[in-house]
Amino acid sequence: MNVLVVLAVLAALCAGYGLLLSRAGLRGLTCTRRFARRAAFEGDEGEMIEVIGNDRPLIVPWLRVESRISRHLQFGRQENLDVSGSMYHKSLFTLMPYQRITRRHRVRFLHRGEYNIGSASLTAGDLTGLFQCSREIRTDAAVTVYPRLLDDRELPMPFSRLIGEWMMERQLQRDPFLINSIRPYRPGDPVRDIHWPATARTGEAHVRVHDFSAQTRLMVVLNAQLKENQWDNLMEYEQDAIEREISLAATLCVRALRAGLTAGFAANMPVGMGEESALLLPSGGEAREEELLTAFARLRIVRTRSFNTFLEGLCALSDMDMVVLSPYDSAALQLRLAALRARGNTVRLFVLEGGSR
Repeated sequence: MNVLVVLAVLAALCAGYGLLLSRAGLRGLTCTRRFARRAAFEGDEGEMIEVIGNDRPLIVPWLRVESRISRHLQFGRQENLDVSGSMYHKSLFTLMPYQRITRRHRVRFLHRGEYNIGSASLTAGDLTGLFQCSREIRTDAAVTVYPRLLDDRELPMPFSRLIGEWMMERQLQRDPFLINSIRPYRPGDPVRDIHWPATARTGEAHVRVHDFSAQTRLMVVLNAQLKENQWDNLMEYEQDAIEREISLAATLCVRALRAGLTAGFAANMPVGMGEESALLLPSGGEAREEELLTAFARLRIVRTRSFNTFLEGLCALSDMDMVVLSPYDSAALQLRLAALRARGNTVRLFVLEGGSR
């Protein structure tokens, strides 16, 4: 009889506590998430930091945090984390009063793009599972994954030569308006470079040292079609060739910028949720690399217009060094390239593997 009384008391206590938990709901329970860095390159590893807090004087016997996360973010398995199909993530916690738990999840970024773990479902309950409550919360953990940059071994030989040519052109052309420094006069220095104020101040002849100008205005043009008569958008399994284009274009732009040149790109694809074709004219500066990489990350492999029509729209551009990346070549394509050359552009076409000639 005493055992039955004890069991009845325990059951009443559990029911009462469960009822109290359900009445309190999820007030005072918090969940925040963020990535350790806001940008990474495809293939890199990083961390997602998750903080679970209980800001009330009640024990939470169990708290389940569930969310759907892109399969392109690969989480490592760890204690109390269940990953189903690389898309469904579930964590289970027990929280003491006023306890705060910080967890660091290792994650590998498998594919370029913009990712936001926008929401999570929180469910709390008692030991019996009879009383529970749930709600959806916003977390907004965002990360931008840049396309993978190719190293020297992966970069096709023609592109390596191109970068070398651009560097040589830059070093051969000094800009009379860019002054790098002032130094003492040396035999052979032109008289026009003498810096008279410094000469008068020191009593010895000094000359201006000119910086080299970034004459190359690199414009990389990408084709989102695998063949000329393609009208529909590519299926996901067909997009590898375009992804290689994007990685190669990003590599060329970054190397050009780091060599002191200007760079931009155009594509018959939209950036983000826009509908217009991508067009970023050549420019330089400290923030340019991040700007271009972010645009490459946000490219959607959706054809905005046929490539031939897109090239016709670029004929307003002039005096640029254009590198055209395409999975195919054709007579109609060559006609458009000739029109671009007639505008004073240097145009080089590179047919990449994955399409048709």
